[in-house]
Amino acid sequence: MAYQNIFSQVQVQTAAHHGVPLRAGSSARETKTMFNYWLGKIGDAQVGPVYLGYTGVASLLCGFVAIEIIGLNMLASVDWSPIAFLKNFCWLALEPPKPEYGIGFAPLQEGGWWLMAGFFLTTSIVLWWVRTYRRARALGMGTHVSWAFASAIFLYLSLGFIQPVLMGSFSEAPPFGIFPHLDWTNNFSIKYGNLYYNPFHCLSIAFLYGSALLFAMHGATILAVSRYGGEREIEQVVDRGTALERAALFWRWTMGFNATAESIHRWAWWFAVLVTLTGGIGIILTGPVVDNWFDWGVKHGLAPPR
Repeated sequence: MAYQNIFSQVQVQTAAHHGVPLRAGSSARETKTMFNYWLGKIGDAQVGPVYLGYTGVASLLCGFVAIEIIGLNMLASVDWSPIAFLKNFCWLALEPPKPEYGIGFAPLQEGGWWLMAGFFLTTSIVLWWVRTYRRARALGMGTHVSWAFASAIFLYLSLGFIQPVLMGSFSEAPPFGIFPHLDWTNNFSIKYGNLYYNPFHCLSIAFLYGSALLFAMHGATILAVSRYGGEREIEQVVDRGTALERAALFWRWTMGFNATAESIHRWAWWFAVLVTLTGGIGIILTGPVVDNWFDWGVKHGLAPPR
């Protein structure tokens, strides 16, 4: 195979692969298989089959209900005008209850809809997590994807549930909406004395940038040795061939040290997981433990005295 440059990709297409046999009692896989040339430009050209099962169907239904509640409330806020809805979509929001309602139920028009949307959205996400876990088990895979997903769910719950409950008010939680959510982030930081002095926020950003660097380094390395079959990484893990020999030599020459075909994925997994894990810890500490991060930073030598 001739060497492919940065802008091209080899598309290998053969008979559709329907996957390993299903366990007894499993639901049937939905949809037939097909191939798409343009999807093949960014990934595998084969589309389907899809396995939803009971948890997948329930997750989609709950997600639909949540989006319906959010969307209809946004539409109602612009007097049911589709044009105004599309024009102002980025600025529309479904707001959480006011502080006086604490963590109790609020009237629908004063935050009750937000509580309902949050319940169904959370249920949808958790059911989808269960689906990823069960599918991994059914295929004899490890559950690494599920636990990485769980870290992201932890940050989501930290923002919308755990920290507000610890503070005794759902008014602490972010609204559903694009720009209003960004405004909430800014206001949250100001309210608690500049979130940039939160050490767990610092760690989260460091792991975020580190993840970008690691994935770029790994992706670039494998593409650079794809002419030698470097993308067949499992083979390279158990029987290191010329592709990874060259890749390892490159990084030893340029950095003095190199990852292996296995360890680079462990590094990337941990860096990505720790973005949301440390971020969630930082959010939970904000308010219940530290009410002003700048003052905390001054006290611990992280920020200059006022």
